[in-house]
Amino acid sequence: MSGISGSGYQHSPRYNAVGIIGGLGSVASADVFFKMTRFAAAMPPARRVEILFDQKPFKEADIAGAENAYTNARKLYVFDMVRQFEERCAAAVALPCFISHTFLDELQVEVGLPIVDMLAAIRRHLETRLPKLQRVGVLTSSYVRKKQLFQKYFPADQYELLFPSDAVQHACVMRAVYGAQGIKHGCMSGNTIDLLYEACQDLLRQGAQVILPGMTEVAMVADALIARGIPLIDTNQVYAESVIAYEGVVARQFKIGVVGGVGPAATVDFIGKVIRNTPAEKDQDHIKLVVEQNPQIPDRTQNLVADGPDPTVAIYAACKRLENDNADIIAIPCNTAHAFVERIQAHLSVPIINMLDETVGYVARQYGQPCRIGLLATAGTIASTVYHEAAQRLGMQLVTPAPEQQEQVMQIIYGEHGVKAGFVNDDLRLALIEQIGLLAQQGADVVILGCTELPLLMHQNEAFEVNGKCVPVLDPTEILARRCVSLAQAAG
Repeated sequence: MSGISGSGYQHSPRYNAVGIIGGLGSVASADVFFKMTRFAAAMPPARRVEILFDQKPFKEADIAGAENAYTNARKLYVFDMVRQFEERCAAAVALPCFISHTFLDELQVEVGLPIVDMLAAIRRHLETRLPKLQRVGVLTSSYVRKKQLFQKYFPADQYELLFPSDAVQHACVMRAVYGAQGIKHGCMSGNTIDLLYEACQDLLRQGAQVILPGMTEVAMVADALIARGIPLIDTNQVYAESVIAYEGVVARQFKIGVVGGVGPAATVDFIGKVIRNTPAEKDQDHIKLVVEQNPQIPDRTQNLVADGPDPTVAIYAACKRLENDNADIIAIPCNTAHAFVERIQAHLSVPIINMLDETVGYVARQYGQPCRIGLLATAGTIASTVYHEAAQRLGMQLVTPAPEQQEQVMQIIYGEHGVKAGFVNDDLRLALIEQIGLLAQQGADVVILGCTELPLLMHQNEAFEVNGKCVPVLDPTEILARRCVSLAQAAG
């Protein structure tokens, strides 16, 4: 049985919907919304999508496209909007703003929804419709020009990008959009069109074969410029069609979700093991982690062996919060908590990596058959038989302490001076070694430290000689950490 349960790593939207981030500015966003709606209406019924349009109060700078414009507020606004569309279960997001596409990569790695790339859509359109095109004129803001956004998508060895002269850029392009009588102020005829026509003529004189609006406001008046004989492409229409037809998935960094607080020290220990097992030369090589540290989750053992409160809802709630934070997998560094995993996994879209299955599988791979596994764990873990079932699935025998020995194990873990009380010392270590020896005398070939507090007293693969036999101990949190790292690396 695999250590991964559930449906896989990709999150699926509950319905086919796309969101449009409005407000950057609102007139051009509405134009893209209209064109998306019109294109969607022509789609076959089975492929029609719901379009979610939303904009919040966002005060742009007077000239947001100025060469040295400050974009921090815009970045945070877009991030918040994408997260809201995530909560509404959209399948993708449209971002009709060329300025915002200059920091698209920064956004995409931090959100779980794919933001449909406007520049990639435009390039695909040109490659399909005008495959022999070489010289491309671009009408965009001074900010986008400075950031060289178009150069990123149209490399110099394939395209020659042409831009208006500096004088034309400021007197015509920027004025037509941001001026007092510009498009952002609702003026989309008369002098506005004259200014953009003059800018287009500048590009045509440079040899442009086609002209791309690199501002959504300019694309709004594409028809007026085309009517004057300008070979201009309505990039808003291109983007609208691309968003409606989008079927991709987000390519984002792998994230491990951790249900923490069960117990707190074991959580820190597990995270340290993930870090130590990750091959990294710099900070950015490490794996993303999100931890839901909730020490108030009811005690698992008290529920399993006594009449303590049921921790199922609390564990499930922690997993759901990790799911909502775009975790790709969930790790629970608590052996006893795995008695509740089967109850909640079917209700999650993210797989919980089963630490017990991983540990028993490790024993089978490393030590083969026959192998008798000794288990030192809480009374709750033993009473739940979750380790017994994992061993039986691989045809292995489990050895557990006698009742009086189990009381000593519980003292090591839960005692007034036990590990959960914050004590990690030689006395506890010696008491643990004694219990390992007793299991070895019962025939154990290897001993699992089946409570995540116990590995705080000794390490993976420490070995003890008992009656001439070498008995290694295994740390399930170490094995779980290695598995999580392996999955992260495999995901790229």
